[in-house]
Amino acid sequence: MNETKIRLGGMALPNGVLVHGPTSWACAIRNAAGRIEVASAPKTFRASNVRHPFLRGPARLAEAMAVLPPMKRALPGATLPMQSRRVLAAMLAAAFAVRGIRESRRLRPLAQELVSGLLSLAPAMLALRGSELAAYHGAEHISIGRYEHGDGAQREHERCGGHLIGPLVATTAIGNVLANLAPARVRVQARAAAQVGAVAASTEIFGWMTRNPEHVLSQALSKPGHELQHRLSTAEPTAEQLEVAEAALAACLELEHGAR
Repeated sequence: MNETKIRLGGMALPNGVLVHGPTSWACAIRNAAGRIEVASAPKTFRASNVRHPFLRGPARLAEAMAVLPPMKRALPGATLPMQSRRVLAAMLAAAFAVRGIRESRRLRPLAQELVSGLLSLAPAMLALRGSELAAYHGAEHISIGRYEHGDGAQREHERCGGHLIGPLVATTAIGNVLANLAPARVRVQARAAAQVGAVAASTEIFGWMTRNPEHVLSQALSKPGHELQHRLSTAEPTAEQLEVAEAALAACLELEHGAR
């Protein structure tokens, strides 16, 4: 294939794979009857149109979230990770645990925020542990890796969002510590601004990491995400799961190349 390679991303579902291109998205699932269902459409919001460094990260997150409602309308059988009762219960438990940590007087402010950040990851870890979601995550990485690099692609991918964990936990902790120094009357707004700032900063750091993979700091920051992929968030997919991921990839590329 002589077509120019485009940059792709994705999201694993408990029963399928969602693939993002620069201008389009496509999702494929395997339904209860065992058949593959596919839906695709152009994106209504594109983060590439946002140029300001402080807004690029939040815009990319908003772009990914904006795809989910139309995807669910087109594929009602698609299951989102957060639909699990177990995950919802874990989110509630994590919220109470984080509140308790932040009210503790035994930890310094920065330690409180670091522990809180790690605890907030627990629901996502629970969703992935021992589930088909991890296998579809591996299928997503392999299918995109084959497109980018050819045969031999592994279930770990260098641009996986898991690599954001290190920068995001660190920037969130620092931002919240600084926000807590604000006057009480504006502390809520300061924490909200800190969250936006953390997403913006961690996304810019992640972009630098992907451009400088051999740098010692880049390798250190990507280590938590790599270990997460290797040990927990991905699993070897079956041939049937890879077939679903390839169907999503093909539908997305068809739209992307058709739009040129």
